[in-house]
Amino acid sequence: MSQEPSGLQPDLPSKGVPAAPRLQLTGITKRYPGVVANDGVSLTVQPGEIHAVLGENGAGKSTLMKIIYGAVKPDAGEVRFDGQPVQVANPQEARQLGVAMVFQHFSLFETLSVAENVWLGLDKSLSLAEVARRVTETATAYGLEIDPARPVHTLGVGEMQRVEIIRALLAKPRLLILDEPTSVLTPQAVDKLFVVLRQLAAEGCSILYISHKLHEIRALCNACTVMRGGKVTGVCDPRQESNASLSRLMIGAEPPELDRRTRPVGEVVLRVSNLALPRESPFGVDLMDISFEVRAGQVVGIAGVSGNGQRELLFALSGEDQRAQAASISIANQAAGRLAPGRRRALGLHFVPEERLGRGAVPDLGLAPNLLLTRSEAVGTLGWLRTGLLTRQAEGIIARFGVKAAGPQAPARSLSGGNLQKFIVGREIDAKPRLLIVSQPTWGVDVGASAQIRGELLALADAGCAVLVVSEELDELFEICDVLHVIAKGQLSPPVPRGEATVEQIGEWMSGLWHGDVQQRLHGMEGAAHAAA
Repeated sequence: MSQEPSGLQPDLPSKGVPAAPRLQLTGITKRYPGVVANDGVSLTVQPGEIHAVLGENGAGKSTLMKIIYGAVKPDAGEVRFDGQPVQVANPQEARQLGVAMVFQHFSLFETLSVAENVWLGLDKSLSLAEVARRVTETATAYGLEIDPARPVHTLGVGEMQRVEIIRALLAKPRLLILDEPTSVLTPQAVDKLFVVLRQLAAEGCSILYISHKLHEIRALCNACTVMRGGKVTGVCDPRQESNASLSRLMIGAEPPELDRRTRPVGEVVLRVSNLALPRESPFGVDLMDISFEVRAGQVVGIAGVSGNGQRELLFALSGEDQRAQAASISIANQAAGRLAPGRRRALGLHFVPEERLGRGAVPDLGLAPNLLLTRSEAVGTLGWLRTGLLTRQAEGIIARFGVKAAGPQAPARSLSGGNLQKFIVGREIDAKPRLLIVSQPTWGVDVGASAQIRGELLALADAGCAVLVVSEELDELFEICDVLHVIAKGQLSPPVPRGEATVEQIGEWMSGLWHGDVQQRLHGMEGAAHAAA
């Protein structure tokens, strides 16, 4: 911590005079066509308080945070900052007040470098070289390692999130808003981030923390406001609550238990054999001798810290990168390493990318037209679209997966992150794939919807689909996978059955430290065989 002091000093009121709330919202209302996102919301955050905002997808949390940050103007209500009424017209004015925000959907310029993106939000008296130095110091001190010279378009989702967090920390905020900040961070990185946040709070910074991870809220926050349907439904001290009671406050019920059952596995549907690909950019990762298989009726998970080859592996599997040897990737016994994405879909592969907007969905297109990215049932003779069928398909997915949207023609960008994720995952599951590859399946999704998505993945495997899940959520992988791998520095660990794996072991393997473990296990097996003989 001493490497990057925040420079913040706690607000010390005169003796006997209580400090004004750092932030006070009264009667905040925001309406959109067909929906009231915030309905008379009131919220108070004290100096040095870590305050959670909890609610299911579409509850109005992100809209409220954007109002505080000046990115959205409320239709009614009052905002006070340090006791003074303010009207925050834009994010620049919010930053001048001392408000910093880490968005769930990143606000980064992909053609610029990490340092240039950070520089945009800081005092321009600093040189770019000085900003790059501070980025490196902050990244090292807080365990958020990133190369300041690296172009943003070469980063994975987890690495982009690190950039957003570092940019917010360097702004020396008085109020820090974090929208799903740990959704693609490893447990070790989360622990380090929590140390940072507690230190900031001790120095007087107030923190608004949005997360669907109930155990994180209970461990970190000392106040919690619960929202449902755009309204505040309760305020509590999360340290006095259980995961079950917080879930009931948020969604009115506890999430359903997953129906895990022992299922027979069938033939190999995906086989990767000695896949080796040099990086396409100077900041990419070389894939080295990767081999694994996924069988029908099996859920295989790949864990790893973002930026260790997941992006390159997923591009090779989906067909976005067709440089692999044809035989190094086999789908349904067909050599697929050189096939285009459409040809792979014809073999039964469906794919959920980690980036929702831009790759998973076209932001300005409606949900129904977005089905055409991977579905062709509504494409008729000579390419004519059967729009009625397309609309019915979208309506079916919206209903089945509980997607909160203004209808099948609602633009993808109008949905909250969690609701868009439910739609994209639902689109691919609804296609009844033979092989489903999904990256970060429950990123930014509330506890009820997370349980539903994971249940649907298990049901898909029960029906005989081969499922490959790439995720940085270890709890998720342990909950749904039959077999686990770890990817680190472009190399893949051997498979380990879920029943034999531990979180500690997988956490160590995420640093590439599996070779000694594997040798030890093999030695133990040889010793047991020798003793039996």
